[in-house]
Amino acid sequence: MEQLEIFPLQSPCIGVCEVNNKGYCKGCLRSREERFNWLTMTPAQQQEVMRLCRGRKARVEAARRKALEGAQNEPQEQPGWDF
Repeated sequence: MEQLEIFPLQSPCIGVCEVNNKGYCKGCLRSREERFNWLTMTPAQQQEVMRLCRGRKARVEAARRKALEGAQNEPQEQPGWDF
C-alpha cells in the first residue's frame, strides 16, 4: 500500500546544475532521467529518487573522507628543508 503525501515533495534541486562524468547532477545527485521526469513522477517514485540521492550523497562523502585521509597520511615535504 502506498502512503499518501499531504504536500508534494520539493524537488531536490539546489541550483548547481552541472553533471559529473557519470551523468549525475553535482548538486542534487539525480540522473538525467530523474531530473527530466521529476514533475511527472508519482510521490512514491519521487520518494525512491530521494532515497537513491541520499545513498549517492553518502557514497560521495565517504569517498571525499577517504581521499582526505589518504592525503593526510602521505609524507609532507617541509618547506625550506631542501639542503
